[in-house]
Amino acid sequence: MQSFISETLDAILKTTKSFEDVVFIMPSQRAKVFLKQTLKDKISVGFLPETVNIEQFVQQVSGIEKADSIQLLFHFYTIYKSLEKDPDSFDTFSSWAFTVLQDFNEIDQHLVDTKEIFAYIKDIERLRKWSVTGTFTETEFMKDHYSFLEKLNNFYPPLYQFLLEKKIGYQGLMYREACNNIEGYIEENSHKKFFFIGFNALNKAEEFLFQKVLETEHSDIYWDLDEAFFKSNHQAGTFIRKYKKEWKYYEKNPLKTLSNSFSTPKNIEVIGASKNTTQIKYAGEILEKFTDFKNTALILADETLLPITLNSLPKNINAINITMGYPLKDIPTTSLLFSIFQLFVSQEKLQKTIVNEFYHKDVVRFLKHQAVYKLLSKDKNTLVDDFTEEIGKENHIFISKTQIENILKETDAEVKKTIASIFSSYTTINEFLDRILNLINLLKVDVTDLEKEYLFRFYTAFTQLKTLQTEYEYFTDLKTLSLFFKQLISSETLSFQGQALRGLQLMGMLETRVLDFENIILTSTNEGVLPASSQQNTFIPFDVKIAFGLPTYREKDAIFSYHFFRLLQRAKNIFILYNTEHDVFGSGEKSRFVTQLEMMRGDIVQKSISPKVISNKKELKGIKKNEATAVRLKELAEKGISPSALTNYLHNPVSFYKQKILKIKEFDDVEETVAFNTLGTVVHEVLDELYTPYVNAFLSVDIISKMEKEAKDLVVKHFELQFKNGDISKGKNRLIFEVANRFVSNFLSKEKELLKDEKNKLKIIATEENLSAEIEIEGIDFPVKLHGQVDRVDELNGVLRIIDYKTGMVTGANLRVPEYDNLRDEKHLKAIQVLLYAYLFTKSKNYNFSQPLEAGIFSFKNLNSGFLPIDFALPRKKAETGITQEKLDEFIAEIKFYIKEIYNSEIDFIEPADLRY
Repeated sequence: MQSFISETLDAILKTTKSFEDVVFIMPSQRAKVFLKQTLKDKISVGFLPETVNIEQFVQQVSGIEKADSIQLLFHFYTIYKSLEKDPDSFDTFSSWAFTVLQDFNEIDQHLVDTKEIFAYIKDIERLRKWSVTGTFTETEFMKDHYSFLEKLNNFYPPLYQFLLEKKIGYQGLMYREACNNIEGYIEENSHKKFFFIGFNALNKAEEFLFQKVLETEHSDIYWDLDEAFFKSNHQAGTFIRKYKKEWKYYEKNPLKTLSNSFSTPKNIEVIGASKNTTQIKYAGEILEKFTDFKNTALILADETLLPITLNSLPKNINAINITMGYPLKDIPTTSLLFSIFQLFVSQEKLQKTIVNEFYHKDVVRFLKHQAVYKLLSKDKNTLVDDFTEEIGKENHIFISKTQIENILKETDAEVKKTIASIFSSYTTINEFLDRILNLINLLKVDVTDLEKEYLFRFYTAFTQLKTLQTEYEYFTDLKTLSLFFKQLISSETLSFQGQALRGLQLMGMLETRVLDFENIILTSTNEGVLPASSQQNTFIPFDVKIAFGLPTYREKDAIFSYHFFRLLQRAKNIFILYNTEHDVFGSGEKSRFVTQLEMMRGDIVQKSISPKVISNKKELKGIKKNEATAVRLKELAEKGISPSALTNYLHNPVSFYKQKILKIKEFDDVEETVAFNTLGTVVHEVLDELYTPYVNAFLSVDIISKMEKEAKDLVVKHFELQFKNGDISKGKNRLIFEVANRFVSNFLSKEKELLKDEKNKLKIIATEENLSAEIEIEGIDFPVKLHGQVDRVDELNGVLRIIDYKTGMVTGANLRVPEYDNLRDEKHLKAIQVLLYAYLFTKSKNYNFSQPLEAGIFSFKNLNSGFLPIDFALPRKKAETGITQEKLDEFIAEIKFYIKEIYNSEIDFIEPADLRY
């Protein structure tokens, strides 16, 4: 394969023997590298020509240095503030200023008369407000928008003049000034010969500059296009056909150069893949089959897939050159810096600035970030872990600087000073930036070379911010700085270093200009990506753009078309991948360019791929019992098995093993919002305290009325005990506090309503009573103790009731147990608990069953249903709520079967197949 660069140089070498006064102008920096290498291979002695990219050429002609985006933004704000009586804050300004600068850039690149275009926009906005009846209604938002558009012309001239005086500017300003200076530049360089190589879509300024240079008659321009696109009305040839038709240069000179390589035989595969990850993984599989990557390119139409791509490249790639930058937002250090900002943003939001306390989640996020965690874990690995455990146990929602300093006691002096400074009270922006710079300095000591690159990139960014803040003081508070940092980081990238001419070339579409490869893998060729969607971020209306010859999505589509088809011209093996899956952004449809390609060629192989799914029969999680398990189970038999532990086993044996055999406790998490179990505990404790004084006494309406007066204070008391350091005065917690109050008051109201009927006699027998009983089980050579705490035992009209309180929803269906064959069923778990309480009560009290006995639940979310007793009746039969000796014996026989299963060394703890979560 002969590349375009090689063909062009062969043509130039026929007429040019010395390159001493020759200048090659290329579209990109990458193209320069390839041109120099190709030229070295073709000439053995002599000077290499001067080679510049278009941006460098424009800079030479204009004499203007390109300003970086942050610097430009600060200068623009300076101008803006001097013009506006009531200027926006810097963060608000930066949210629209980038778009305005982009519009100014486009206007200048296309040499548009700025007074004329801004007057035109102003007139359009006035026309929109015009109404025949004169009754046009403007909202405040519309007024602001119209006012803003009319002010664009106020911003442009002073900004342009300001930048011109400083000899810096955005790209468009450089182009406009280059056009003003081109005559003088050509005169100064009349001895030089210029070659423009590989261009396509030119802006108006480039057209003007190129034609001026070409008028000298000893310069030339070489286009890279195939006859198939030029001689038809194909979109890829739009611009070059236009220049051939309109440029005066082509009245006397032929067009150079049209190739005829697109129609040559090629191996082309169009591959549909489900989801982006599948595309990238399959691209890796294609690359695995290559042995030499010298002439191979992997091109990402969607550059956001770079992080996935880097993790999907095969091991046989020994060298790679990446032309895209790695997005800074995906770098671990970014999350660390965001966590520092979040400490103070949350502090202000939650009104903890004065006391200098920090929200616990922000503190843990910062301390557990890998970089900080590593600093604090040199001598004692549990330093941060112990602290986070303490936060959970003590329920510290807010953390003071003193608490932070306590965990830093055992660290190095420098680490202690730097980390502690992060949590110091905020004073000034510059001082805050110093904290971050000091932290970066500390982190760089013990990191990999790659991490040093990350840190250095952030160090330069924050140093620049500090310099600009010192000079301009535009960041008035941390929130402004935080929002600006977020905007900045979303568009910044970290550049890769590599040997440009070795190995696999990994690049975006724009970087492929002028370059040719034998093997091409192109990913994300979906509509909306290639070409990009028609939405443009601009304040200039579409019809205004057309009127003034500014590019719209139509021109941008033609540019993408050129890049796509030019890339394929000389390639031999082409793999085009696209995403077949639809989503809200419209992917799933392959690019129109791919469809055009399929219509132009009949040798394309179509494929659809999907990840290989290997169906393995999943074995249920199981744990075998050993001697240690047996020892622990015997201890458990002596200590006692509770109803909740037994129902836990029936629901999930593995969970029972973790809790009772391994003794794994749940992690104490910080309880900001009252948890449901805390609410339940509070309600239980309040009712226990209310009813305990009346054990063995008959209740009356007066007693319940007395309880009602005490209830609210008791709810507050028990919330303070259970909800440590928590605030129940506002927000969700206040609502949950009121729910607890309502639960207790509604329950007491029901009791009072019951007792208003003098026929009802209610006597409290016990509250929160601990019950236990030992049972003998055949096959187990030691007794097994069952124990539990019953919430309440009372006697209503001669019927003894064993009662369990539930703050959740329980219905009668949950307590229907017509048979004991399927006790593992989740719907029976509540009934099992209540029946076990009944069994324990009758065993421990030697109950003789002469008095009627019932057991059931009061559900605080279903109080209207009253007391819900266990019902032994078959469906659609009359209720059978009485508990007899026979029913309990039958029940306990089934329970013994399950306990025997627990203690059987041959039966593993196995997780159920139908476990939902």
